[in-house]
Amino acid sequence: MRSFLFLAICATVALAQTPAKTGTTHSGASAKGATAKTGTAPKPAAAGSAKLLTPSALKAIAPAEYKVKFTTTKGDFVLEVHRDWAPLGADRFYNLVRNGYFDNARFFRAVKGFMVQFGISGRPDVNRAWVNANLKDDPVKESNKRGYISFASAGPNTRTTQVFINLVDNGRLDSMGFSPFGQVVEGMETIDKLYTEYGESAGMDQEGIMNGGEAYLAKKWPNTDKILTARVEGGAAPAPAPAKKSIAPTVKKTQPVKGTAEK
Repeated sequence: MRSFLFLAICATVALAQTPAKTGTTHSGASAKGATAKTGTAPKPAAAGSAKLLTPSALKAIAPAEYKVKFTTTKGDFVLEVHRDWAPLGADRFYNLVRNGYFDNARFFRAVKGFMVQFGISGRPDVNRAWVNANLKDDPVKESNKRGYISFASAGPNTRTTQVFINLVDNGRLDSMGFSPFGQVVEGMETIDKLYTEYGESAGMDQEGIMNGGEAYLAKKWPNTDKILTARVEGGAAPAPAPAKKSIAPTVKKTQPVKGTAEK
């Protein structure tokens, strides 16, 4: 199912997210502007963890504030997350990062003068597991300023794993329910250097990316930049609360792109 939200005005796609087939970034191919500048990437944390196939098991409560360091094909950047801004979003992001969800995932949608979006796994099985793991909305307390990060959605209470970082001040997204949960505090220049020449093209191909994974992305959208690793900085991570296992549904339909916002 695809999570594309179209704005009636200007008919522009905003912050889209599609559950099913995702794609990761460069497989090291000769992608223009995707050459890693950070040297050898650290080993992924538990990217293959079975926990990623059971969203209900990832229920740890995040610290009041925490930082996440991203190592990408264009350099590093650090996000500072504030749980009081958007508790549910901050907790979900914390659990995804701690379990290696974003390792080797691509910035599949990067629109110059608007935002960059990521959060589709390079593993189709992981995408299928998270397709219906929706979060209730957090009230919007902060504005979508340049460098601020929010979850993408396909409408009320549909946030899952896709997030976007604003490249400019996008305050108009506030009234649409996009609730920032953190901001870039180091390395915004890295975000500005991410490959944006595909524009909305790759972002509109979310279903293919989710179902085809990294192999699909590397073949069809090879220039997209990639997250090598994402790690919570410092502090011991609390243990997740116990939860029952659930069978991941097979995604067959296109869901309106989660996370929409006009340019």
